[in-house]
Amino acid sequence: MNNGYEKTRQRMVEEQLIPRGVNDPAVLEAMAAVPRHLFVEEALRPQAYGDFPLPIGEGQTISQPYIVALMTQLLELQPHHRVLEIGTGCGYQAAVLAAMGAQVYTVERIKNLLARARRTFDRLHFFHILSKADDGTEGWPEHAPFDRIIVTASGPRVPEPLVAQLADPGILVIPVGDRDLQALTVVRKEGGEVTSRVAEQVRFVKLLGAHGWQHDS
Repeated sequence: MNNGYEKTRQRMVEEQLIPRGVNDPAVLEAMAAVPRHLFVEEALRPQAYGDFPLPIGEGQTISQPYIVALMTQLLELQPHHRVLEIGTGCGYQAAVLAAMGAQVYTVERIKNLLARARRTFDRLHFFHILSKADDGTEGWPEHAPFDRIIVTASGPRVPEPLVAQLADPGILVIPVGDRDLQALTVVRKEGGEVTSRVAEQVRFVKLLGAHGWQHDS
């Protein structure tokens, strides 16, 4: 995955992630390895490792590196885990998860974004990432249960189908709140009980679907 940005990625890890409390060695290793610049348009590649989100088309964004790393760390991921991602976007988050050894299932409602993400996955030889175009708020019941679920768009509440498809024990990470500000929420299922806590305040694009924001809202 060396594409001429190795030092830039390492600087991103050292200056943006570690000082903010991202300390999982596997997360830091993946963030230092996955070529983030290949997930954005060529004109934006010089900005790919900046401490900010970037547009990826269709009104969507790639989250700033810190948010990707934080959400990944909150998953407490192990290499054998099956992970459902809702909101493929450009594919960067899925690639980070796959680089950590997870089996990734990712759902994106915008077909053009998913097609571009698949091309990038192939280019980087992430052939084990399974993807489909669909309403992500319904999850992917055919492949449930999932050890971990990560949602990269905000909803007014945690979609019930995702909680149902979460393994026991399992962890789900999702931004929950209104359109302007959300609470990055960590949902745990263990022993049949579901609990949640807030990790940080964040801003994400809206999660559209039957169990998220409606298309006309």
